[in-house]
Amino acid sequence: MHETLATGAAVPATCGLFDDELRSRLADAHSAAMAALIRERNSAGWWTGELSSSALSTATAVTALTLYSRGVAAEAARLRELIQRGYEWLGKNQNADGGWGDTKRSISNISTTTLVWAAFGLHPTSDAATMSAITAAEEWLSRAAGSLEPRDLVRAIEGRYGQDRTFSIPILTLAALCGRLGKGRDGWRHVRQLPFELAALPQRWFAALQLPVVSYALPALIAIGQVRHGLRPTRNPLFRVIRDRCRARTLEKLGRLQPENGGFLEAAPLTSFVTMSLAALGLYEHSVVQRGVAFLEASARPDGSWPIDTNLATWVTTLSVNALEPVAASASEPTAGHSLTLVATAHESSALSSADRAAIRDWLLRQQGRTEHPYTLAAPGGWAWTDLPGGVPDADDTAGALLALHRLGANDPQVRSAADAGVGWLLGLQNRDGGIPTFCRGWGKLPFDRSSPDLTAHAIRAWLVWCEFLPEPRQRALASALARAARFLCANRRADGAWVPLWFGHEEDSADENPLYGTARVLPALGELELAGHRKVTAALDRAQQWLVARQNSDGGWSGARGAKSSVEESGVALEALASAWRRTSMTGEHRAALRVAIERGARWLVTAMESGQWRNSSPIGLYFAKLWYHERLYPLIFATAALQRLNKIR
Repeated sequence: MHETLATGAAVPATCGLFDDELRSRLADAHSAAMAALIRERNSAGWWTGELSSSALSTATAVTALTLYSRGVAAEAARLRELIQRGYEWLGKNQNADGGWGDTKRSISNISTTTLVWAAFGLHPTSDAATMSAITAAEEWLSRAAGSLEPRDLVRAIEGRYGQDRTFSIPILTLAALCGRLGKGRDGWRHVRQLPFELAALPQRWFAALQLPVVSYALPALIAIGQVRHGLRPTRNPLFRVIRDRCRARTLEKLGRLQPENGGFLEAAPLTSFVTMSLAALGLYEHSVVQRGVAFLEASARPDGSWPIDTNLATWVTTLSVNALEPVAASASEPTAGHSLTLVATAHESSALSSADRAAIRDWLLRQQGRTEHPYTLAAPGGWAWTDLPGGVPDADDTAGALLALHRLGANDPQVRSAADAGVGWLLGLQNRDGGIPTFCRGWGKLPFDRSSPDLTAHAIRAWLVWCEFLPEPRQRALASALARAARFLCANRRADGAWVPLWFGHEEDSADENPLYGTARVLPALGELELAGHRKVTAALDRAQQWLVARQNSDGGWSGARGAKSSVEESGVALEALASAWRRTSMTGEHRAALRVAIERGARWLVTAMESGQWRNSSPIGLYFAKLWYHERLYPLIFATAALQRLNKIR
C-alpha cells in the first residue's frame, strides 16, 4: 500500500515517515549542516555571525561624519577617505529602479531611498556617475511619494510608520540637515518637535508619559529633539524656556546612556542620528559626539559600508547551541498537582566537545547582566543580543540564553544560579496581559514596547525547561506566569490562527509582516504547554498547525509572504515546528496525514537545497527597529541545522 504525496512521489506506508532514501539524505544533510555551523565559530569558540551591509546605515554614517568633519577642520582630512568610500558604496549598490533597499538583496523603500538621496545632498562630488545616481533616486522618490516637494515626502514617510515617530522624525531630521526639505529654518517646519525635555524627568515615569518613541530610542529623543529646538525653536514662550533649561540636563543624561565604545545599542543608525544632531548644534567637542564618531570609524567595513548593528553574537550563539545540542529534557505526563514538571533525560551525544561546551557555557554566563542597566533600568539577570558594551538586556536573548545553558549543563550549580536569575528577570518583564515585551515592562503601546507572541513563546519554552530545577517559590510563580502567557497567546492570534512576530518580517508581504515565522515559533511552545498539561491551548495549537501546513509552497518550502519564493530560513523554522508537532497524540487521523505529507515534502525541499549548495544564501527577513531589514549570514545554517536535528529524531 502506498501513500501518494503532492509531489507525485510514493512513500511506503510501512516504512515510517521517511523512506530509506530520504532518511539517508537527511542524515547526510544533518552531518554536513552541523559541521558547517561548527566551523563558523570564532577563535574563542562561540559565534559572532555577520550582519548584512546596510544602505540606510551607510547613508546615516556618512552624513554624521560629513557634518562633524565640516566643523572640525583638523578631522576633515582624516575622515575624507572613509566618507568617500561610503558614498562610493552607496553609488555601486543602487537598485536598478533608482531606489535603495536596506540590504543589497532588498527591494527599494521610501525610508532608505530618502536617506541616501538626502545624504548625497552633502556630497561634494558632482561627477557624472553621482549625478546619474541622484537623478535616478529623484525619479524613484517622485513615483513613490508623488513628488519631491517636502509635504509629499513627509506624508509618505509618516504614512509608513503611523503614530510611531521613532524613525520618521530621524529620517526627516537628516533630510533637513542635508537641505532636502528647504533652506535654513524653513526646512525645519516639516520636522515635528520631539519632547526631549521629558527625558529630564525620572525614567520610571516614562510609561505614564506615553512618549512618541519606543524605549530604546531615548538617545534619539534627546538629540533630535534638541537639534530641532536649537535650529527652529518653538514659538510658545513657555515651552521655549522649559526646553532651554532642560538642554544641559538632558545632554548629561545622554552621556550617561552612551556606552564606553560610543555606540548606542551598537547601532550605526541610532549613533549617527545622535552624532549628526549634536554636530549640527556645533557641539563638536562634546564627549557624546567624540565617542559617536569613534564608534562609526571603528564599525565601518573595508568596502565602505556599515551594518545596522555591530553583531548579534549572543543571539546567534544561543541559536547555534540550541540547533546543535540535543534536547536535554522532555515533558513528562502531567501528574496531579504538578503539571509543569519536566523530567531530565540522559544527554544524547553532543555535536560539541566537552571543552567546547564548557567554553561556550562560561562565555554565556559572563554575558549575563549583573547590575541595573542605565539605558532601560533593566534589573540584573537578563542577556543582551551582543557581548559588546552597547547591548541592552532583552526578552528574546534572555530566553535563548536560558535554553542554551540548559542544554550545556543544567546540573551545574553556577548555571542553575544564573538560570534562576534569568527566569526571575523574565517574570519581572511579564506584562499585565500575560505577554512578554522586548526591553521594559509597560513602557508603552508602540510595537517594540508591547507584548509580542514570539517573545512570549520563547519565554514559555525557557520557563518550562528550568521549572523543576528551581526553588519551590519560583515554581509557584512560574505556574501562574505560564498560565497567563498561554492565555495571552490564545487571545492574541489572528482570525486565521496565525501569529505575527516582532523581530522578523517579509518585504513582499503587504504589511511587512511574517506570520509564517511567528506561527512557527509559537507552535512548539504551545506543544510543550499541551504536553505539560495545559489542555486549553489544544484548539489554538490545532489551528496553528493546520495554518502552517496550508501555507506550504508548491515546491515544498515555505515563505513568509504568500506566493513568495521559499527560503531556507523560513522553511527551516516551519519544519522544526512541524517536526516537533509530530509527537502529539491528540491529532485526528486526517490532520496527522496532512502533517505527514507536509513534513516529507519540506524535508525533500531542504535536503535538495543543501545538496545544490543554495542553502547558504541568506534572505532579508530580519526586521530591526522601525521596519529596517537585514539578513544574517548564519541564519540559514542555524535554522537548517535545527530543522534537520528534529527531522532526524522522527521515527
